[in-house]
Amino acid sequence: MKLVHSIADLRAELAQHQRTAFVPTMGNLHDGHLALVRQAKPLGDVTVASIFVNRLQFGPNEDFDTYPRTLQADCEKLHSAGCDVVFAPAEKDLYPEPQTFSVQPPAELANILEGHFRPGFFTGVCTVVLKLFNCVQPHAAVFGRKDYQQQMIIRRMVQQLALPIEIHTGDTLRADDGLALSSRNGYLSAIERAEAVHLSRVLQSMVQALRQGPRGVSAIHELEDQAMQALRQRGWQPDYLTVRRQHDLQAPQDGDALVVLGAARLGSTRLIDNLEV
Repeated sequence: MKLVHSIADLRAELAQHQRTAFVPTMGNLHDGHLALVRQAKPLGDVTVASIFVNRLQFGPNEDFDTYPRTLQADCEKLHSAGCDVVFAPAEKDLYPEPQTFSVQPPAELANILEGHFRPGFFTGVCTVVLKLFNCVQPHAAVFGRKDYQQQMIIRRMVQQLALPIEIHTGDTLRADDGLALSSRNGYLSAIERAEAVHLSRVLQSMVQALRQGPRGVSAIHELEDQAMQALRQRGWQPDYLTVRRQHDLQAPQDGDALVVLGAARLGSTRLIDNLEV
């Protein structure tokens, strides 16, 4: 496995290959990331993972400065997963000058849910992903389903900008108790970690109710309110627990395929999860 930091070295390393498979990450890797790498391997003749903590997608009061940087451990994990090239640029490599050009995703998709509670988040995500795509020039790229809204926005960006990239989605990996794997799980104390599974359990209860009961507007609103209250009673601070239609994350109508999505803060740690119905 080769570790490169500059765009020039990356392109030189990939020049001999015809089909690059790509997994972008912010590092502090867990088994979910490694599963994406394994999924990517048969999609190309070389597999690249990037590790870059992207300042553009962090708000002023978020955890950019404290986000774990664990490059050596990450490289060891990627090597074991069969990754061929790790692209780990410093900020000066990826942003040698202020990034005044940006990608603005459509408000109807980017300013709801995560975008509502993290203004500008998806502009930062789309800008860095497009830049990474231009650096790596992949044939295929793999993103995790846990970031449901993010992978949807990236897929649409690729489609609308006519990028020659196949976007693949990897399933959410979970711990034995059902907690979705996340780099931010490492922030949880032992007590918080035991409690954290209740986010997925509340979402599971919402899925069960939707499969068994009515799906009218009033019934869905009541279900969402009950879910929010259930987490608040356990000491969480939920941002949203909501039912949306899968294809555009808007309010559902009769016959729509549904997804339930949640984001909530437990102590100082903000967790997200989703389940398709």
